[in-house]
Amino acid sequence: MKVIKTIFKSIDVAFSIYSKIPMPRFEWDSEDMKYHMCFFPWVGAVIGMILYLWNRFCVWNEIEGILYPLMAASIPLLVTGGFHLDGYMDTMDALHSYQKKEKKLEILKDPHIGAFSVIMAAVYGLMYTGFLSEIRDVKAFGIICCSFFVSRCLSGISVMTFQAAKKNGMLNVFSTTAEKRIVTIFLVLELIAAIAFMFFISPLYTLVAVLFEFLVFLYYKHMSIKQFGGITGDLAGFFVCVAELAAVMSVSLVAIISAG
Repeated sequence: MKVIKTIFKSIDVAFSIYSKIPMPRFEWDSEDMKYHMCFFPWVGAVIGMILYLWNRFCVWNEIEGILYPLMAASIPLLVTGGFHLDGYMDTMDALHSYQKKEKKLEILKDPHIGAFSVIMAAVYGLMYTGFLSEIRDVKAFGIICCSFFVSRCLSGISVMTFQAAKKNGMLNVFSTTAEKRIVTIFLVLELIAAIAFMFFISPLYTLVAVLFEFLVFLYYKHMSIKQFGGITGDLAGFFVCVAELAAVMSVSLVAIISAG
């Protein structure tokens, strides 16, 4: 009974933090934070399921034009409330400041947005929507839907295993209160299961999407240590956004080449 209660509390915490989906409210304590990261990828699963249903709805009702890709690109933002995009925008401001590590970390904490964050968010949205609009193959689209789960598995693994840039902040709270070994193993198993499921859908699209997400993962680790001295919550959000863009871009290009 205690295990079931812990699972439900962890799911509640994960969806309350990382999504705008209404969840039951209760007083959180350190015990409730230990395993919540195990269920972080399932926010991505919800995004993927809604996105797939939207795709099927548009196909069945012959909805084409700009409505389809714009709404599809909006679904992740509507589900998460822009949680990860906020980290992406803060990271863009910090990176384009070309300041020292300490100053970049201060920029990450600054609640105000700069010109570069707006510019790069616009570029991100245009690229994401554009590449998404070119995906017609239902198998390719299925892989895109799965990529939201994969990106969050990798992000969770980074929170558990990468060096932190500072000893305070949300990310530090999550990593220090978590059962790191158990959570990391759970996330790795979820990642393996997700990739296996994706291979069942399409080996080619899976290989391309996962390869590019892992390349972004390696870049994220290198960039975070070099530019910031480690990762932060904002950088973890940055990774989620860029990894998902990489998946859409790579799958879209392969789909276009295959169709041609």
